[in-house]
Amino acid sequence: MILKKRISINKIKKKKKIVCLTAYTKPIAEIADKFADILLVGDSLGPVLYGFDSTREVDLKLMINHAKAVVRSTQNSLIVVDMPYGTYEFSREKAYDNAKQIIDSTGADAVKVEGGIEIINNIKFLIKKRINVMGHIGMLPQKMGKMETPKIYGKKDSEKKKINYDLQVLESSGVFAIVIEATSSKVVDEALKNIKIPTIGIGASNKCRGQILVTEDLLGLTTFNAKFLKKFTNLSKKINTALKKYSKEIKSGQFPDKTNMYK
Repeated sequence: MILKKRISINKIKKKKKIVCLTAYTKPIAEIADKFADILLVGDSLGPVLYGFDSTREVDLKLMINHAKAVVRSTQNSLIVVDMPYGTYEFSREKAYDNAKQIIDSTGADAVKVEGGIEIINNIKFLIKKRINVMGHIGMLPQKMGKMETPKIYGKKDSEKKKINYDLQVLESSGVFAIVIEATSSKVVDEALKNIKIPTIGIGASNKCRGQILVTEDLLGLTTFNAKFLKKFTNLSKKINTALKKYSKEIKSGQFPDKTNMYK
């Protein structure tokens, strides 16, 4: 049995720069584990892997199955699991039951929830019950309808105030880190002046201590595009070339040859 020596939350809090990636499957998790401080089993797996219209269609069972695969396939990164829409917002007891099920059945280190002051009592209850929680503010995918277009958060005065307030109440509640998504960098830069815990940006600010992207997006495996996304390679093109060659060799009789067959 391999002894898991994962990075601790205390070490995460002390790091000046934090590398975060998503991981939903064994092949990606095994590779990403070599480079990431935090691996997020995100509910973005719904649109990315299953073609769902939104993350709202992801349920607890689906998240748990993917989290199990990621935990089994890694030994270095801190593993955080998204709590799906509807599993934590409406009741602190239900939030705890679902969070505990995620942690107990997968071996993950923490859960992530979307929202600030509106769910702060539930977050405090989870932390009181010794569940490690990562926050998520700014643009919230779980709050979006199927046909709703993502927008930059923080343009309105009310949104600016909420970003500042949410950061403060989340830090006070005991979350160990906060994701800030698709939010005006000027607003985030100003808000971060009074925050000591790590913030993880995705289309937010380069002053966040960490950054996260969907791994399949940065690898060029999806057609998704956004201003905050940088595609570090184009695996779709490389896969297309390889499969085209495979198809051609089958049709021409080149594959399989004697080196590919058993005697």
